[in-house]
Amino acid sequence: MTHTNHTKPPINIASPDEVLKRIEPGMNIFIGTGTAEPRTIVKHLMTSKYGNLQDLTLIQLVSFGDAISLQALQSHKYRLKTFFSGWVASEAISAGYVDLIPSRFSTVPHLFSSGQIPIDVALIQITPPNAEGYCSLGVGADVARHAMDQAKLVVGEINPEVPFTYGDTFVPVDQFNILVQAADPPIYFTRWPLDEVFDKVAANVASVVEDGSCLAYSIGALYEALPKYLSRKKDLGIHTPFFTDALMELVQSGAVSNRRKGVFRGRSLTGFALGSPKLMKWLDHNPLVEFQGVDRVFNPADIGRNPRFVLIVQARRVDLTGRAAMNVGKGGVTAGPGQMADFFNGAEISQGGYTIVALPSRNRKGEPNVRLSVEDVPNQLNQPESMDIIVTEFGAAHLRGRTLRERAQALIEIAHPEDRPALVKAAKEAHILYRDQVFLADSAHFYPQEVATRHTFKNGLEVRFRAIKPSDEEQMRRLFYRFSDEAIYYRYFAPIKTMPHTAMQDYVNVDYRDALSIVGLVGEPGEEKLIAEGRYVKHDDRPYADVAFVVDEAYQKLGIASFLYRLLARHAQQRGLMGLTADVLASNKSMLTVFERGEFPVKTKVREGICMLTIQFARPEGKGE
Repeated sequence: MTHTNHTKPPINIASPDEVLKRIEPGMNIFIGTGTAEPRTIVKHLMTSKYGNLQDLTLIQLVSFGDAISLQALQSHKYRLKTFFSGWVASEAISAGYVDLIPSRFSTVPHLFSSGQIPIDVALIQITPPNAEGYCSLGVGADVARHAMDQAKLVVGEINPEVPFTYGDTFVPVDQFNILVQAADPPIYFTRWPLDEVFDKVAANVASVVEDGSCLAYSIGALYEALPKYLSRKKDLGIHTPFFTDALMELVQSGAVSNRRKGVFRGRSLTGFALGSPKLMKWLDHNPLVEFQGVDRVFNPADIGRNPRFVLIVQARRVDLTGRAAMNVGKGGVTAGPGQMADFFNGAEISQGGYTIVALPSRNRKGEPNVRLSVEDVPNQLNQPESMDIIVTEFGAAHLRGRTLRERAQALIEIAHPEDRPALVKAAKEAHILYRDQVFLADSAHFYPQEVATRHTFKNGLEVRFRAIKPSDEEQMRRLFYRFSDEAIYYRYFAPIKTMPHTAMQDYVNVDYRDALSIVGLVGEPGEEKLIAEGRYVKHDDRPYADVAFVVDEAYQKLGIASFLYRLLARHAQQRGLMGLTADVLASNKSMLTVFERGEFPVKTKVREGICMLTIQFARPEGKGE
């Protein structure tokens, strides 16, 4: 990085050995995180033979760096304490060389300032000072300033390749007791390769993110795939622990304006940056990105002040109750349950906020990731009440406000199709699903994702349409009981008074081959209300299908029925059908008008007050006028 240096007082640079000589046995040494790790000093610390370097405790918020090696920790001269098991620590914790401090990141500054975790030495990576004598903490604001306030010895490692960032990062050069010149570049992080399955997962995640949402981002294959789909959004905001190359691309796409945020409006807020030299160059003197300490980035109250805050979490496993297990190890770096709790709380108090947990339906070994239980899986995030939406490559399951039975149905629908029969069987045996629950195993392979669309009607109402799912049973029951007696008679030709589980579950389970049902929903993700349903069922003896649809009476006369009719007709054509049939009571003028105003000719026969309609898509081959 290039930093503007006009006339300024000379800087006295010491050698790393001079720093090490001032360290005493038994000291607690704070070290910056990830890209902010002062690699030159730490490498000397790890390899030095000085006798005074004994029984030292190294304290690092997250062990993403490479200077602290497992081999050095095995020497028993050093012990690492960390608040999250990153790349080095996760292995060393299991081996007993690292102490993990379960804690919410937002509380760590108080642990330092109260002296509960004393800091004797702070090793901080900084930029060269500017003309006014200020350095920047660069890309690791985390708790560096709090550590500096408590340490007796504050060491700054000057690295010209560190970007000069804005926010709570400015430190006068005279606040350092010793300055060292870096001999190593910052640690850079290679990007995760794009993955076909995660690409599909990302597309489904983006489908439930609305314009104007404020996002928390992290690191991993899911987040690499997201920018392509999120770039189509408008006025996104960023309030995130980690800033990455993928997030840089999202900002560059124009989808991020930060205009609708409640705090740090106009700027993307973060505590760390982990990525490539390209990202570091882009962050240098970039006023669009604000670096703050974890007491602000992880503060649930600050997070919750952002309207429509969306936490996106990449998980390893989920179970049918909504519990999740987080990723572990280098392949899927993520904060642990304690750290994510701050963001879960922030999403819960945010107006319109929610949490999305995303994962492939199967792991790389072909084993199911959606299970009856995750009790035997480590790194559990046991907050099922905070899981609003769970996403796989097969769709999104909305869990908020649903019973355990309804959650299980929704999650089975997004499991791998080959895993669904076993999940249904296990859920029945565990008394999560009804023993008589209908399940059409073949339908799992034929669910028509391509049906999903959305349309804004003349009063500005946006309705999302998709194929019906078994988990829509309760919503369909509610729709039925909102109808007047007249509407029920028009739809079913009978004065039906009740719609019990046994009847409705038969209705919502369709095979998607000879039958197609499309539902219309309004409302925020996780709070959607089913207001319309249309379906066709193929005749056994001819290439036609019988069609019917119904719209909530509070949403009629907006064109929803006509739109449903067009959708059903289009998909029937694509599936090779030659036309549709419908039986409509002669007194149901509004429904007859929907068909008459459609794009296809209608032939009508009337018998005993019922209009029997035939709608032909195209003339039979060889027929003239």
